[in-house]
Parts: sequence; structure tokens; C-alpha cells
Amino acid sequence: MSQPDVTVRALRAEDKEAWRELWKAYLAFYETTVPDEVYDSTFDRLLGDDPRDFNALVAESGGALVGLTHYLFHRHAWKIEEVCYLQDLYAAPEVRGLGVGRKLIEAVYAEADRHGAPTVYWLTQDFNETARRLYDRIGALTPFIKYQRG
Repeated sequence: MSQPDVTVRALRAEDKEAWRELWKAYLAFYETTVPDEVYDSTFDRLLGDDPRDFNALVAESGGALVGLTHYLFHRHAWKIEEVCYLQDLYAAPEVRGLGVGRKLIEAVYAEADRHGAPTVYWLTQDFNETARRLYDRIGALTPFIKYQRG
């Protein structure tokens, strides 16, 4: 497959259904689902103006959404500046390996630079080998292990 013509842009209100399908596929990859009201509240927050909420960028090719990323800025006890947490990143299966994920991450890097956030970080599961090949090229693997309330 040839390199797709991909544009990364901010999420818009008219993207709701296409965004929902991409996010459903992302969640299915991680073997989870969320109730309908979570889709609605998340989408509303992504388009809202509360600086504590997440932001969203989408990748578009041929008039269709083919990828998404959700990220937020937050304070960090070890830094003066805020840092950027990239929570969700997804490229549709038909465009994987064609640069969509890289473009989305680089767009988040650019947003972090504009925001004055020196750090962008994210998590993935150890079995996500396809994504990790990209992450190993554009990020640095840290030694941290995630724990959460049981």
C-alpha cells in the first residue's frame, strides 16, 4: 500500500460518529468497553474548554478519519512546567505501518511544545508489539511499572 495522504487536525463536532467508531475499535483492542454515556461525556469534554480536560487530534485521509489521539496537560511535582500525558492513540488497521501513528504523536509533541510542556509520556501494554516498534523509534522506554488501585 502506498503512503496515504494524511492530515492531522483538531477533533470537530461533526466527527462524533467516526470518532466513536475509532475509539470503540481502540477499546476493543484492549478488550474493554465503556457505557454509551462515557462516549458522550468524553466527546463533550474533548470539545469543551476546560483546561483540565483532554484534547483530541484526529488523522484524516481521503475524507475519512483513520486515527485519533487523546492527550492532556497536567502539573507535575518535579517540574515547574506542566507535562503532557498521551492517553489514547489509535490508527485504523488498514493504515497501520504507514506513518499515521507517528504523525499523531508528532502532532502531540508540537502541541506540548506550544503549551511549554517539556515532557510527553504514554503507556502501552507489553504485548502491543506493532505500536512498540514505533514507540521505540520516537520515544524512550522508561523503567517504570504501572500500579493502580485494585
